[in-house]
Amino acid sequence: MPRVPVVALTGHLGAGKTTLLNHLLRQPGARVGVVVNDFGAINVDAALVSGQVDEPASIAGGCLCCLEDAGGLDGALEKLAQPRRGLDVIVVEASGIAEPGALAQMIRASAAPNVRPGGVVDVVDAVEYFDTVDGGGLPPARFSVATLVVLNKCDLADEETLRRIEARVREINPRVHVVRTTGGRVDPALVYDVASVEEPEDELPLAALLRAERPAADGHAHAASVTVTADEPVDPAALDALLAAPPEGAYRIKGTVTTRHGRRLRGHVVHVVGRQVHVEPCPPPERSTLVAIGLHLDPEAARPALAAGLSPAQPN
Repeated sequence: MPRVPVVALTGHLGAGKTTLLNHLLRQPGARVGVVVNDFGAINVDAALVSGQVDEPASIAGGCLCCLEDAGGLDGALEKLAQPRRGLDVIVVEASGIAEPGALAQMIRASAAPNVRPGGVVDVVDAVEYFDTVDGGGLPPARFSVATLVVLNKCDLADEETLRRIEARVREINPRVHVVRTTGGRVDPALVYDVASVEEPEDELPLAALLRAERPAADGHAHAASVTVTADEPVDPAALDALLAAPPEGAYRIKGTVTTRHGRRLRGHVVHVVGRQVHVEPCPPPERSTLVAIGLHLDPEAARPALAAGLSPAQPN
């Protein structure tokens, strides 16, 4: 059974985490689970959350990083990741005072079955950044664990400010992917697998109505993708080299690969999110397939790198 990716959604209070989350929930073609803090007023649209996962899952006790242990989070993840729900992704929205590193560690250490880390998306308020997050000196440590930094409210900030923020982020995390947005409108393909661009059967009427009122597909840059296949078993060293150094602009890589180890064949499910690599065994597929996705991905430049990662193993 494929594991459900768990994405940590972090950011300072008012940065736009809930706006981004509701944008993701309005997208057709995927089932999204949500874990929220029961911390004051939760602005996530309860109808959307209920429609996507049958019922919202909340964690009592305030800020996630203030929990005595990960038991509360584990229980919520186990509940949402049950195969009968058929979720494509679980998003954990942290309180604005939760440290991204603490939340990422809780997800990595989770004992809940059927889940895997899916990255850390940190939302930044481009207008208030230097007044709330960064007072000078060393750049904020929170960016060191981020896989995707969403620079939000870019319509209200000038180009010089945006470049200064991006430079500060990359001081501590040079390889992190930074996306500029307005209204949290990030391409869902950067966060999870979009099953379909078509509206699913009308099992979520409230979500469908909200999507009709405010179409979510406009206003955001779309990620590019490239797919490479191989019919022969793959050299495991070549695959390892690719996962260690993905092609420029590739934020996510996913696929199934058959590698040859002497006379033995092994199957692998591969997921790369930023610098996070997750590989688990599976039955060897008849054809190896890798897909790279990224906002600044050049498909023609990335294709040879993916093909090299699927180089055939030499027969013994």
